[in-house]
This record gives sequence, structure tokens and C-alpha cells, in this order.
Amino acid sequence: MATPAQIEEQIQLERDAIAQGLNKLRKQTRIMEDKSYASASIYGVASIDTLLPLVIEQIKAQLGRIVPVHEVHDLTVDGPHVERELALLKVGGKGEKRVEALRLADIFRAHAVDSTLDSFTFQITGTPEKVDAFAELMRPLGLIEIARTGVAALSRG
Repeated sequence: MATPAQIEEQIQLERDAIAQGLNKLRKQTRIMEDKSYASASIYGVASIDTLLPLVIEQIKAQLGRIVPVHEVHDLTVDGPHVERELALLKVGGKGEKRVEALRLADIFRAHAVDSTLDSFTFQITGTPEKVDAFAELMRPLGLIEIARTGVAALSRG
């Protein structure tokens, strides 16, 4: 039986290998965007989900050479699925723009995770469309920077 430390080491090796494989694949295809994938590790099994049906077979081939791939599912074909993305947005501004940024954050259920006299950093989770809409509304208010995790998805049920 493997110890927890050995399991964690194996998970980290698989995460690193997946990241390496994705970087190689991204360079080769130029189709994938940073927000089109996410990786997770559950119960010692590294998994990757993607929503790009055009590259499923290429992902299988590339990752199959690097790490043991247990399964690949095209969630756009497999049926209903849930997808979410996390983003951090830094918004600068003073006066009325700060008030408006807070009001919009409340509407979108974004949370202020950092605040200075000159800026807010908001955390928002939701569908990619929700994150895009929030970012577009923050742009005229002084959007300084945005960091996105990419889409994480699971099939429903």
C-alpha cells in the first residue's frame, strides 16, 4: 500500500507531465486557448477535461505518450455537463467608478478579495460567458489586469 506521501508525489508527477503535454500541444496546434482546459487531481488520478472537439484525438495521442491516460471525454458530445471558470480581475479607479465597480460585482456575485485606495481585486466564478460579461463591464471602469484559470468541466449526474 502506498503511503500518502508517495501518492502525493505521484499526483504531482502526473500534474507536471500533463502541464508539459499541454504546453507542447498548445505550441503545436495553436488552436487551444489558455481558457480551454483545466486539470484536476482527485483520489490520486490525474484527469483533464476539454471542450474542444477538434483536438480530442490529438490530446489522446499526445498525453498517451507522456502519462497513462485513463479516459478522455468530449463533454460537448457526451451530454449535459457543468462548466465553471475562476477569474481574478484587478480594477482601478476612484470616486464614482469605485462605487459602480462594487455595484456590478454585487450583481455578478463577485467577491472583493483585495482592496487598496486605488484598486479592487475581484474573484468571480461562473460560466466563461459570465466571466467575459463581467470583464467587459469592468473595462470602462478601469480594468487593469485579469487572470483566468480556464474552464473546468464535469458531466452531470
